[in-house]
This record gives sequence, C-alpha cells and structure tokens, in this order.
Amino acid sequence: MAAYRAVQALDGPVHIVSDSTYVVNCFRDEWWEGWIARGWKNSAKKPVANRDLWEPFVALVRDRDDGTFRWVKGHGGDPMNDLVDRLAVEAASTQRARSGSEPPTEVGPADRTPFREEGSALPGHPLAVFGHR
Repeated sequence: MAAYRAVQALDGPVHIVSDSTYVVNCFRDEWWEGWIARGWKNSAKKPVANRDLWEPFVALVRDRDDGTFRWVKGHGGDPMNDLVDRLAVEAASTQRARSGSEPPTEVGPADRTPFREEGSALPGHPLAVFGHR
C-alpha cells in the first residue's frame, strides 16, 4: 500500500526504492503480467494474495508507464531506507503526517542527513514516504 500511495502522490516519472522484494519483483520482473494472464493466480496456480490491493496498483503503474523499481535491503545501512523507516514508524505510532521541503532533523537515533550523502536523493526532487504497521 505504501508504494501504491507514493505512485499516486507524485506527478511525473517515479523511482520506487523499497525493501519489499514482493513489490519490486512484481514490477521489475513483471510478475503482474503472469498474474493477469493466469486470471490473478500466481505461478503455483494459487490466488494472488491481496489481489484487491494489487489490481489498482498494477493498473496505475501500467497506465502511467513512467515508474522504475529498485530493491534495497531493509535495515541494511542504506541512509534513505533508514530515514524512511524511521519516518514510517513515527507516522504509525503518532498517527500524524508531516511534510516539508527539507529533510527532517529529528526522526530518531540516526543523526546523519541522507539527502546530502553520495548516491542519495537529490535536493529539489519530490519524495513521498508512506508506511503502515
């Protein structure tokens, strides 16, 4: 649901970086094509779990045709993944959203700002963080 909401929220080309292999493989490896061809059954001929969530997500990504997906190991030291994990935990525990044009400086124990580290998101590019418990 988090990746779906991000694709909904951002205009223009989107690059989803997720620690969910299920989400990334669905689009990067085009699992969704097989699901549709098999009537929303997986390769084991079982119903695709959470079809009610996958169907609109697949339709949105197909219609947009401007998304890319990349996997990153969760809790593996990737600065952006660590930041978004802390933001998602914060939002789930407080049930409050936050927004702004600068990286947050008070979101848990890490004190580095991943926007300024090599290979991280570029300043001025929209970023959406969605999470749930």
